[in-house]
Amino acid sequence: MQIPFIDLKTQYQNLKLKIHNQINKVLEHGQYIMGPEVAELEDRLANYTGSKYCITVSSGTEALLISLMALDIGIGDEVITTPFTYASTAEVIALLGAKPVFVDIDKETFNINASLIESKITKNTKAIIPVSLYGQTSDMDEIVNIAKNNNIIVIEDAAQSFGATYKEKKSCNLSDIGCTSFFPSKPLGCYGDGGAIFTNDIKLADILKKIRIHGQSSKYIYERIGVGGRMDTIQCAIILAKLDSFDEEIKKRQEAAKNYDSLFKKYSNLKNKIKIPVIKPYGTSAFAQYTVLVENRDQMIKKLSDQGIPSAVYYPLPLNQQNPYKKYCCPDCTNVSDDYSKKVISLPISAFIKKDQQEFIVKTFMSD
Repeated sequence: MQIPFIDLKTQYQNLKLKIHNQINKVLEHGQYIMGPEVAELEDRLANYTGSKYCITVSSGTEALLISLMALDIGIGDEVITTPFTYASTAEVIALLGAKPVFVDIDKETFNINASLIESKITKNTKAIIPVSLYGQTSDMDEIVNIAKNNNIIVIEDAAQSFGATYKEKKSCNLSDIGCTSFFPSKPLGCYGDGGAIFTNDIKLADILKKIRIHGQSSKYIYERIGVGGRMDTIQCAIILAKLDSFDEEIKKRQEAAKNYDSLFKKYSNLKNKIKIPVIKPYGTSAFAQYTVLVENRDQMIKKLSDQGIPSAVYYPLPLNQQNPYKKYCCPDCTNVSDDYSKKVISLPISAFIKKDQQEFIVKTFMSD
């Protein structure tokens, strides 16, 4: 049985005509950089999230970097975040000369443990970057309240949660700034790199737009230090082609996740104890990944692989244990992250996974 980890081929076949039509429009008008599809996509994404402003950028990493630059974060500043994330989250902080301050994760959601944040705040703390891991947001109200009480900015790293909700609001419109990624494997992905920044602050939006084009206020007039951070027109066109069916795909991902939950309960036994995802009642998950905890991960990966079933580990080593970031971590501050990094395994999921495929996966996973 052929089971893709993320089924982009079926999605393409379903949307082939729309995708080709959108790309052909760009080929016809020839505005490959900052063409009309860029502004059209920004309007549609802002409307989708409920944010006032959307600024498309060249990647999720650039979204985070540009956001920090807009806040003038640099040497001597501190930014609180989680070590249980992709490198980009901490990388952009360090690149600007600031210090990433790692806070351990919640045992149920894998997201930053909001109850531990306040104790890490110092006079140098300028921002908090909670990561909405695997598709579910952190408890954003609690984090935003902590930040407001301490005059700190919150940037949601929503690279994996675009399409998710928190208290009926969309991810990316839950704090001062929201950042997402359109990497191909994301729930809403283009066919290269791409990302977006969301905010409700008009002054901040203006700064973000300028930084995206090398700090220019007008052609060849530079108001501040910037980067080449534009999302190209063809990638915007591809996202436009996918947007109409996006909510339906999110719904199907959520249904697939519920089916996994039921199957694991059906085939559960004491020999193969696993912990399935916990989705908090305050929101929904986009299920960028369906991730479980196991004690014997290497055996599980081999068992799946032997049957042709792909799997992935997000992430095998938390950032606080990686060479560039060890110096930023205090001893015993990230025990949950350290432990879970040895146990997490993600299984195939997409809007197009079939129930018989899921049953085969779970039966294989739970077999003796």
